[in-house]
Amino acid sequence: MNDRAIRVKELRKQYPGRDGPVHAVNGIDLEISVGECFGLLGPNGAGKTTTVEILEGLNQPTAGEVEVLGLHWATDETAIRERIGVTLQETRFPDKETVRELLTVFRSFYRAGLAVDDAISRVSLESKANSLIEQLSGGQQQRLAVAIALIGDPEVLFLDEPTTGLDPQSRRQLWEVIRDLRDRDRTVLLTTHYMDEAERLCDRVAVIDQGKIIALGSPRELIARLGGDHIVEFAIDGDGMPLEPAAFSGLDSVLTARADSEGYALTVSEPHRAIPALLDELDSLKRPLARLTTRHVSLEDVFVSLTGRHLRDGAVEETRAFNLGGRRRRNRARPPS
Repeated sequence: MNDRAIRVKELRKQYPGRDGPVHAVNGIDLEISVGECFGLLGPNGAGKTTTVEILEGLNQPTAGEVEVLGLHWATDETAIRERIGVTLQETRFPDKETVRELLTVFRSFYRAGLAVDDAISRVSLESKANSLIEQLSGGQQQRLAVAIALIGDPEVLFLDEPTTGLDPQSRRQLWEVIRDLRDRDRTVLLTTHYMDEAERLCDRVAVIDQGKIIALGSPRELIARLGGDHIVEFAIDGDGMPLEPAAFSGLDSVLTARADSEGYALTVSEPHRAIPALLDELDSLKRPLARLTTRHVSLEDVFVSLTGRHLRDGAVEETRAFNLGGRRRRNRARPPS
């Protein structure tokens, strides 16, 4: 039995642009094990959606090798489609069908899979089973998209930002679906904008920026690489000139210092030493403190340290490449043939 669900080697994707080719994916190597929940993280325009589309068979690579469950899209397309499930970023359904009717149609595309009512219950849509899709909220439609991805009982499930727009309860219900899949040795590839989601669900994560993987490991390993255990966030009162983060980098127990959107963030090893040193420094500079909080280091801090941006930041939209030479990513799922 092959214990490798996905293998990618030297994956590249280029699109034509006005000033030369756009390198959406620029040489990615990746292996994901059977039963692993793997997170793909990156700012807008990093190349993560392009990578996922290629793995799903919805996009063709410019170069490189892609293997899904030991199979290749060029020769085994039907066999792969029978064994994977896909939830895309944007989903459109026919308004005048009910939840049960739509799932019944998709169930008919597979030789084996879940019972329709089982798929409905896994995403907690029992009360909406006979409702028209146009009557569902945005969050309920997102859960329906996940149910469609589950209906074939896939060995590999691709979830591209599946909890965006969900209320907290629905989000946690979907987390339980993902955990159940992992417990049954099913593989999940997840992209998300929620760092707590990646920390709680993913066995490993890869951070992609500018089409390349710049960090790979478990959330705990990546957090440990940052060095400190705590973050001290603070802001300064007054109308004086902004201070450079370097003004705080030499303080006792401070490992790194950076400007944040509303002040400064220090990565520290011992808050009980760093905070008094910070207060003394601000007092000597005659800059009164406006706000100060402490917290544990998170995957978000790792992401900012690596890319210089928060996950939702970035002026370049990931869809730029599609506007130049491809298409926008929508859920027009192609069933197995």
